[in-house]
Formats: sequence, structure tokens, C-alpha cells
Amino acid sequence: MNKQNNNVNGKKILFANFPGDGHFNPLTGLSVHLKNAGYDVRWYTGSHYAPKLEKLQIPHYPFVKAMEFTADNIKDVFPDREKAVSQIAKLKFDIINVFIKRGPEYYEDIKNIRDEFPFDLMIADCCFTGMPFVKHLLQVPIIAIGVVPLTETSKDLAPAGLGVEPSYSFFGKIKMRLLRIVAKHIIFKQPDKELHQLLDNYHIPHNSESVFDILIKNSDLFLQSGSPSFEYKRSDMSRHIKFIGALLPHTTKKKNNSWFDERLNQYKNVVLVTQGTVEKDGRKILVPTLEAFKNTDTLVVCTTGGSQTAMLKEKYPQQNIIIEDFIAFDDVMPYTDVYITNGGYGGVMLGIENKLPMVVAGVHEGKNEICARIGYFKYGINLKTETPLPS
Repeated sequence: MNKQNNNVNGKKILFANFPGDGHFNPLTGLSVHLKNAGYDVRWYTGSHYAPKLEKLQIPHYPFVKAMEFTADNIKDVFPDREKAVSQIAKLKFDIINVFIKRGPEYYEDIKNIRDEFPFDLMIADCCFTGMPFVKHLLQVPIIAIGVVPLTETSKDLAPAGLGVEPSYSFFGKIKMRLLRIVAKHIIFKQPDKELHQLLDNYHIPHNSESVFDILIKNSDLFLQSGSPSFEYKRSDMSRHIKFIGALLPHTTKKKNNSWFDERLNQYKNVVLVTQGTVEKDGRKILVPTLEAFKNTDTLVVCTTGGSQTAMLKEKYPQQNIIIEDFIAFDDVMPYTDVYITNGGYGGVMLGIENKLPMVVAGVHEGKNEICARIGYFKYGINLKTETPLPS
């Protein structure tokens, strides 16, 4: 990789992220800001982010010992994942295999990186399981970025991962407490045990915290994307957690390169629908939405994330339907009246910023927590399913 000259202040920052777009993209704006401010910024992540980092002019350290996987091949890399049918079973599988077990691999790569690039600070997304290793074994301070709803356990709330809305009544508090007990001793007992054993193997101190808490506790500063108005009330939130507003991806797109379709001005009502890049089965949200609105006086703008685009275009050639792989939300949301999504956090942040009512249908990959907040705070309707019907 190309070396970068020492910057004016000499401070070196290594960014790192779990290899998912929702974990990488929100950090890009911050990384470019720090680079432009004069810091020596470099990035450790999967090789498929090399083209994006080259455009940002940020040196890239790819995974070497860490397992490579993407949203496109995760089913092939983890074939047993499909055997986990229920939301809880899939969540537990992901926590152990996709996240926890990758931590030592990240550490081995970063340990070698530091021999070449003695970084003073690491900035990582909140799900990057290399954090405890870097903090305790390399003695490097860490800023974590919350790219999902806050997972910290609270005496006021149900445990993270269940998608349960809070209740602050007397009986509601009893319910929350019982759910925390069940989660600790039954539901998430195995992931917690796996993580604790792993940390013990590396002599990393811990207090047997939940898997949802350890990464937060191992950050020196935790910057939560979003605002307190989109987070459940906690009376015991850690003091190093700070809300920073919507942390949006860096963009250099010029206005004359913006996406536009004349039909946006021809229809009174416009619906935007997406499933993000992780969910590849268009039958879950895209098809029901297209079926519901085809041949109506409502324009539907559908972004597929690159999955099944040609098939959907052939099946839905109606004049009131636009189907594309990707459309920048900044280009289409100003024309949109309703946003239909499975609950990706970045898209939801943009939906809130554009004051769009949302209809959400997501359960897996932590989407249940995001969708629950949308319903609870009345930003839209939570359908509480991954397979809504057209009517």
C-alpha cells in the first residue's frame, strides 16, 4: 500500500469496521473530515471496500488473517446460518460466528499493522469485536461509533436483541426485569459464555458483562449516531456515551450527476421502498409493495441493492414503477411521501431527517430493534414481520 506523509499534527488514526455497508458507510464522513483536518488516517477493513477507500484517498489495510465475507457471500461462508430459522436462533448464530470469533483474527491483523503504522487512536463501529484486544493488549484508546440502536443493558429496559418496547409502569418494570433474567441465563447464555472464554484466553479483563455491553465498556468514548429522541429513556446510561446526530456517509456527488426521473414530478404520491444490501430475497418487501401499487396513481421507486433487479424490471414494467440497483436517497427522498423499508439504521436516519413517515418490516440482523423504535416513537408503522402481504 502507498505510504502517507506525516501530517502537520502527527496524530495517527486507524479506522476499523465489521465488513458490512451499514458499519462502513456511516464512518466515511468522519474519516474524510479528520483526514482533511490534517490527521494521518488509514483504514482496516475487508478487501471489497478498497475501491471506496481509494476514492476517499485513505490508505487501506485489508483483512489478512481475518475471515473475508460480504453481504453477497455470507450464506456460502456460513452455510449453517440458514439452519437457524427463528429470529433468536439466527441472532445467536451471528453473534458467535460472525462477530465474536472474528475478534482474535482482527487483533492479529491490527497487531501487524501497528508495526508499520503506530496509530495513536482507533475509531471503530460499535460491532467491531477487535476493540477489547486493541484496547487492552495494544494499549490504544478507542472511540466507538454506534451505527445501530444503543445496546447497553439498562435496569429500565428489556435486553437488546429482542425488539421489545419499554414499559415504565409498575408491572412493565417487572416484565423488563424478567426478560433481562431470561436473556442472561437462557437466551444469550451461550454467546456470553463464548465471549467470556475468549477474553479469558487472552487475559483481557471483564466483569462477565453481556455481549451487548462489553464492546461499549471497552470504548473510551462512545459516539451514538442518532439523537436521544430516537432512543429509549435510560436512567443509568454510561457517561461516556454521547449522541452526535445522524452520522451520514461522505459524498462528493455533484448536483449535475444526481439521479432524477421526470415521473417524480408527474405523480402526486411517491413511495420509496428498499431492503438494503443484506437481504437478497425481494419477495419479502419489494414484491408485496410492487404488487400493492402496480397500475395505480402512486409512483413506486424501488431500490434493490443489486439483487434480482433485472427479474423485477421484467415482472413489473408498469409506468408507475421505477426499479434500480441503487439510487442515492438524497436524490429521491425529497420527492418521497412514504418510505417502506426493512429498517436499516442509515436509511432510517435519512428517513427521519427528511421527515418521512415510514412503514417498516424487519426482524433479522437487529432490524427488530430499529423497527420497534420507529413504532414506539411514532415515526411510522412497525408491521412486526419480515413477510408483509400486499394488502
